[in-house]
Amino acid sequence: MRLRNISGSREVIADSGFVVHEEDWRPGSWHEIFGNDNPIQAEIGMGKGKFLYTMAKLHPMINYVGIEKYSSVLLRAVQKLEEEPLPNLKLLRMEAEEITRVFGAREVDRIYLNFSDPWPKDRHAKRRLPSREFLARYDVILKKDGRLEFKTDNRELFEFALGEMEAAGWKADYVTFDLHGDEKLMEGNVMTEYEEKFSALGNPIYKYQIYR
Repeated sequence: MRLRNISGSREVIADSGFVVHEEDWRPGSWHEIFGNDNPIQAEIGMGKGKFLYTMAKLHPMINYVGIEKYSSVLLRAVQKLEEEPLPNLKLLRMEAEEITRVFGAREVDRIYLNFSDPWPKDRHAKRRLPSREFLARYDVILKKDGRLEFKTDNRELFEFALGEMEAAGWKADYVTFDLHGDEKLMEGNVMTEYEEKFSALGNPIYKYQIYR
């Protein structure tokens, strides 16, 4: 997917107090950044931020960190926070590969992967966010009883993720090939922009929740 560059987006993000900038990255310091000891949850590849913004509004006693590598996309989340600030939501512009540079060991309670880039070419498999390479990174930052949630409409990516989960020694609380057809799992489900779009087209949504 080609992303349209928005002039000035990097400058806005660099000046935003809603963004934790690289010079302030200190693994293990997120409770200091938020000023409380509430649980910390992170979404990797947050896009424009609809999912995480909604989660932060619904759960004010949980701290949320949104990660996005594209400035032109993260800008939308920054603008939303400028309109209606939330004290329990912070943003990061960074590559997902650097996740252990910003979170310390066992610092995160839950990780969300929503409609991640499928990187369809085989040679790019290790770039996929549910790959075993990334699962190894998540293993470092997740608490011992932490959970990882992954949603996608891409059947091939989901089947790949299931294979990687097993190969990496993770286990599933549940796996569904039709999230919206499962009344129990849909309780409290917060949809992303992509989820709204794809489900409206009749595409099944796949989801798992896993742990080590």
